[in-house]
Amino acid sequence: MKVVVTREAGRNGSLIELLPPGATVDEVPLTRTEYLDPDEVRNELAASSAYGTFVALVVTSERSVRYVDLAFAASSPDVEIYSVGPVTTDALVAHDIYVTRESDGTADTLAKHINTGPVLLLGARAMRTELASALRAKGLEVVSVACYETVGVEVSASDAQRVRDADVVFIGAPSAWSVARDLVTDATWVVVPGSSTAADVRRDHDRVIEGWGADLRTRLVDLANAPEA
Repeated sequence: MKVVVTREAGRNGSLIELLPPGATVDEVPLTRTEYLDPDEVRNELAASSAYGTFVALVVTSERSVRYVDLAFAASSPDVEIYSVGPVTTDALVAHDIYVTRESDGTADTLAKHINTGPVLLLGARAMRTELASALRAKGLEVVSVACYETVGVEVSASDAQRVRDADVVFIGAPSAWSVARDLVTDATWVVVPGSSTAADVRRDHDRVIEGWGADLRTRLVDLANAPEA
């Protein structure tokens, strides 16, 4: 089984650990993260009329965790912390931050648990809008603050061929899929972390495996042993 992992260099170790024995792995980073200057994030927070009063903080990505102290400074002392996905939760816990609730799949599943505002969403410049829309539909004030941007990278001819030859390709976010879309063949299985990215990939590709969990190794072994259609 030929596998390509596509997260940024240094971020693929946990995925490689999920692969079955005998799998051959190539790392082909498809994106890079451009972090905003902390002063820029601080100034954007300070410009909000809700500064100092946020009672719910939604951390939408592990990349946002480095800015959480700035978000705390902009929030009420009793702010509750909500996390999108297990990777984000793990990053917060590693910083001794208690998480009130983790999303069940997509970020918008948190909406039913957040009933008081103002709400601060901390995440990417191109943040998904479903959660903010669901919260505003409940009459809550929502402020979204960007702290990073994920951008696609130019892929070399040799790396592009590695993606084309792969049996399995890991795609961590829609930004990575936008780069990989024209490289991944119809026969390749695309593994995604959750339902939001799965929805994006399924618009163009049928073979999608959802979930970067402990059972993934077994699922990939079954896939390798399955008779060809």
